[in-house]
Amino acid sequence: MAMAKPSRAGPSPPLPRCFLLFFTILLAAPAHEAVAAALSIGINYGQMGDNLPSPSRVSSLVRSMQVSKVKLYDADQNVLRAFLNTGVEFVIGIGNENVSAMLDPATAQAWVQHHVRPYLPSTRITCITVGNEVFKGNDTALKDNLLPAMKSVYGALGTLGLQGQVNVTTAHSLDIMGSSYPPSAGAFRPDVAPYITPLLDFLSAARSPFLINCYPYFAYKDDPAGVPLEYVLFQPNAGVIDPATGLNYDNMLYAQVDSVYAAIQALGHSDVDVKISETGWPSRGDPDEAGATPQYAGIYIGNLLRRIEMKQGTPLRPAVPIDVYVFALFNENLKPGPASERNYGLFYPDGTPVYNVGLRGYLPPMDESDGARTVIHLFALITIASITVMLS
Repeated sequence: MAMAKPSRAGPSPPLPRCFLLFFTILLAAPAHEAVAAALSIGINYGQMGDNLPSPSRVSSLVRSMQVSKVKLYDADQNVLRAFLNTGVEFVIGIGNENVSAMLDPATAQAWVQHHVRPYLPSTRITCITVGNEVFKGNDTALKDNLLPAMKSVYGALGTLGLQGQVNVTTAHSLDIMGSSYPPSAGAFRPDVAPYITPLLDFLSAARSPFLINCYPYFAYKDDPAGVPLEYVLFQPNAGVIDPATGLNYDNMLYAQVDSVYAAIQALGHSDVDVKISETGWPSRGDPDEAGATPQYAGIYIGNLLRRIEMKQGTPLRPAVPIDVYVFALFNENLKPGPASERNYGLFYPDGTPVYNVGLRGYLPPMDESDGARTVIHLFALITIASITVMLS
């Protein structure tokens, strides 16, 4: 590179103080403010849409809602960067299509090195889910590879000194249950139990949670005449008494969680916590999807939020507040399946609430990163112009 010739005019005069002050403030100002007084709720941030806002705008929305936890289905680098230094806690995922590759320790270590390590501790990644609802499908190889892949990722975390900071688990559909009523009779399906037993041993040793996706909506949709609406919407009702324990359940979600606890205990474990990795209610559906309305969705989510803020536990674990990730942040127009699948969002892609549950959020009209680039570019132009004037 050629060296620039020294100016014949002598040293340049110092920049005006206002420019120096502006530049100092620009550099010193944090990219994002930390979440203050955050809610104890988590939210699933899916991105299966072609009209969704940029991650930087979503970061502002989530922080304005004071939501403290976000769950991704991948490890999108743009999202993780957008949440740097925000204090928001993240669950990131390895998709089913990549589970088998994680059997190779070198691949697992490379994945953790690329998707996790660079963001800690600025982005609070606390959990990696390996696969999603693996036992719901018929892919035998995927089922066989799941636990070895989890162990491989866990080993990679250890190699990189991250065990204890980040745990490893997988999320399950409630379809893994062979019996869930009454809750005390909860049991895994006979074909799933051989996989779940060693998986529970791993979760216990790794001190990782058992994640379950629970949707009382599905039970109501399948049998609207037989399932009391008040029972699935957390509305006042007499409840259902478990004859074996005498415990009273006034809502289906808690009954589902306790049936999973019972199934886990039946396999010899009482040291694994159950967390709800997904629950929600669609605001719209096909004609045969009973109950998919904004009114019922708002009631379900609103009452659930009240239970969470009460730090309420289930009847079987009353001292352990339920840990819930609501599904989902946005309606996602590219999701396949019935209309309900595209209408679980709390917000439309333009930031408008689908229904009101008291979660006030603000989606900036312009991408923050674009705004930052505009400010820096403007500052550079002004600075160059000023220098040009002073040197002329």
